[in-house]
Amino acid sequence: MATNLTPVSPDALLKIVEQVKEYYMEPPSQRRRGRPRTFSRLAFLLLAVVGVVLRTFKPQELATLLTKDVRLRQALGLSRVPHRRTIERRLDATLPEAEAQVQALGPQLLDEVEPGPDEPQASAIDGRMYQAQGPRWHKRDREQDRVPAGLRNVDTESAWSKSGYRGWVQGYRLVLQCLIFPAPVPLFARWCPNAMGESTVLEQALAADQVPVTDLLLGDATFGGADLVATYAQQGGWLLTPQQLPTNPKSWQRDLYAYRRETIELLFQRLIQACDLKTCPTKGLARTGTFVIASVWLYQGDF
Repeated sequence: MATNLTPVSPDALLKIVEQVKEYYMEPPSQRRRGRPRTFSRLAFLLLAVVGVVLRTFKPQELATLLTKDVRLRQALGLSRVPHRRTIERRLDATLPEAEAQVQALGPQLLDEVEPGPDEPQASAIDGRMYQAQGPRWHKRDREQDRVPAGLRNVDTESAWSKSGYRGWVQGYRLVLQCLIFPAPVPLFARWCPNAMGESTVLEQALAADQVPVTDLLLGDATFGGADLVATYAQQGGWLLTPQQLPTNPKSWQRDLYAYRRETIELLFQRLIQACDLKTCPTKGLARTGTFVIASVWLYQGDF
């Protein structure tokens, strides 16, 4: 996948749009009050994909692009160029749709991809923090909802969190579940506030039946709580974390757990390399998440 190559030719961009449209799954129809939407949900999800491919994330730049490129506008299913404010509002509202598309494609991949004869149906789960745009907004000012004079372009929706590997990061969090055999491919993705625990994301997804339950799920110590392990077992799977590993360094459980590093951590690296999204591409929880999850969906469908 070479979406990080710039510039992207118009024909190549249209081909990418047509490819992702093929694996779009229409969500159940919902009755909405008020005037019917002029533009479809798919149109703005595809627009987010275009933004990822072209690394164009500002609504005004996207509006200009649609004004100049009639073929692209037609491929997205847009009868006219939406107003910049409409693009802003609809991109903010597209995050749940992007997550739902990743979620819908996950079980389909599980059904289509057969592990080897000696390999279980296995997956891995982990999270990664994305650093927010703008300057640091420190805790003491956050608690008072005060932006110091001279501190500009602060992403006030971002939050601080700490990891043992990266230290303190101000931003947001992506939680991913991926297939292990035969290759790491996304099955589930959630974008959430940085302060939200990764185990909480899994707990909520299990309760809402939103995450595929594989025979084996590998997670780090964050997911090793007894209640979460028991909940996963009740749904028919085995959640293996460092807390469940025997002390023997040569045990088969440790050999199995080693696949976590080779899959989910590798997947995060590949996502960053493919779409060049190492930090937040814009500001705000919803809009930033729309672009990041769109990059996951793009990668997932390319498998």
